[in-house]
Amino acid sequence: MEYEISCGGVVFTRKNGKILYVIVKSAEGYYGFPKGHMEGSETEEEAALREIREETGLKVKIIPNFKSMDEYPLPQKEGVIKRVIYFAAEFEGQEISCQEEELSAVYLMTYEEAMEVFQFEGLKRILREVKDFIDKRDAPTAFTPFAEEEQNTGRG
Repeated sequence: MEYEISCGGVVFTRKNGKILYVIVKSAEGYYGFPKGHMEGSETEEEAALREIREETGLKVKIIPNFKSMDEYPLPQKEGVIKRVIYFAAEFEGQEISCQEEELSAVYLMTYEEAMEVFQFEGLKRILREVKDFIDKRDAPTAFTPFAEEEQNTGRG
């Protein structure tokens, strides 16, 4: 089996208390995340950052500790599996642009809107994973009175 490897990101921003995701629409009409082929000696993260920048104009920050993969056969290339590695990435205060040579549009969508337009289960799974990751990361840490008491009394 031969693999064709691409890297990209589930890119999001926060506006008015909501998380909005950057969703690209390919020239063929498929919705997804910004991604593309690795070049030269790039790392996966470097390829993802470059592709996100090329396709959307955004300079993003990769969020540590999240990485997910999608694999699917390429119908036009027999015996070739497409492997796409995605990172969670955040941006703020930037205008989105669209790389018109490769994409027909770039959108900011809520989680629900993105889930509705995705045609492939792999993308829905990855978006769920990122949403869960962000929710856990944003959750306030549990308050433990015992730990607080130890800190305050200097016994610990």
